[in-house]
Amino acid sequence: MIDNPFITYGYESAAYFCDREEETRQLISLLTNGNHTALISPRRIGKTGLLHHCFAQPEIEDSYFTFLIDIYATKNLQDMVYQMGQSIVKRLKSKGRSFIDTFLLYVTSLRTGISFDGRGNASWNVNIGDIKSPAFTLDEIFNYLQSADKRCIVAIDEFQSLVNYPEKNTEALLRTYIQQCRNAIFVFSGSQQSLMNEMFSSPSRPFYQSVSMLFLHPVNVQKYDDFAKGLFSRYQKTLGDGVLSYIYKRYDGVTWYIQKMLNQLFAETAIGSEASLDDIMRSEQRILSQNEESYKDTLFQLTIKQRNLFIAIAQEEKATKITGSQFMKRHHLTSASSVQKAAEVLTAKQLLTCHHGIYEIYDKFMAKWIQNELS
Repeated sequence: MIDNPFITYGYESAAYFCDREEETRQLISLLTNGNHTALISPRRIGKTGLLHHCFAQPEIEDSYFTFLIDIYATKNLQDMVYQMGQSIVKRLKSKGRSFIDTFLLYVTSLRTGISFDGRGNASWNVNIGDIKSPAFTLDEIFNYLQSADKRCIVAIDEFQSLVNYPEKNTEALLRTYIQQCRNAIFVFSGSQQSLMNEMFSSPSRPFYQSVSMLFLHPVNVQKYDDFAKGLFSRYQKTLGDGVLSYIYKRYDGVTWYIQKMLNQLFAETAIGSEASLDDIMRSEQRILSQNEESYKDTLFQLTIKQRNLFIAIAQEEKATKITGSQFMKRHHLTSASSVQKAAEVLTAKQLLTCHHGIYEIYDKFMAKWIQNELS
């Protein structure tokens, strides 16, 4: 057993993965029947965990090569191609040198940046600047996928990031390669729902009607309660009644925040003891204190108008009609135009989220910290 069963990063095994039975069944069925899929939900709900979980199932693991490529931090086509090459090599390393050698037969532009030690273990020594011709290397990567010994499943995480690339033809370029690559199935995972919907549902976009759509919602609260209590019990600890449901409601069912709270509660609960409702706020305060300097730094970097709006939305948790007179008067904001401009900047920085006209602070812990500071 691992020291703390409430995983906050990565994927351990099915024993530490909560529910998602129906979503797992749906996604595996789509992929094994040859359907490209768009997997959509807000960030931190658990898309990446679901992908890892599906890839670990025997129906996928035994019959496919699987690659997960995170392009969240990428800014252009060169960055994306770099991430694709690095992620594929990282995945193939565990299979042995022969798999890397096969990859390099097709992706010759990366050959000089990959070395092997005396035991045949590969090292990735490629710098982003070494991708001299991103389009050429991308062509090589797709040639490898098309020629691989098994069918491939390629998941591209935070797929909507490529919309902001300076190369405006990236969507069309990828669509062309994917159409021609009959040996790979693709999952396009994204967290900006309106943008993802537009990419796959608008007739003017290259990926129009090219995928099956799968929307990921919060895990059922009762199943989460059973899961959490079961893990506490396995370690000879007890999770009190009502604790999970309180955390679930406080953090809108968002998996990562629930897991982080449970992780902290578990760490602070002695063997043979119970984590009760009284312990929740102490654990939350511990988490907020650990991140306090980061929160202060984020506020410091905002302009006065951006900071005032940010704090106002944190106070309301879910804010609507932010350019309306009532909201502005309530929070002493100056003008609708300045509020709108500040909201656009904060949203672009992904400090705010906006869905169906409802604005929220992206980092729910930071929102709680602001509320505590103002109370």
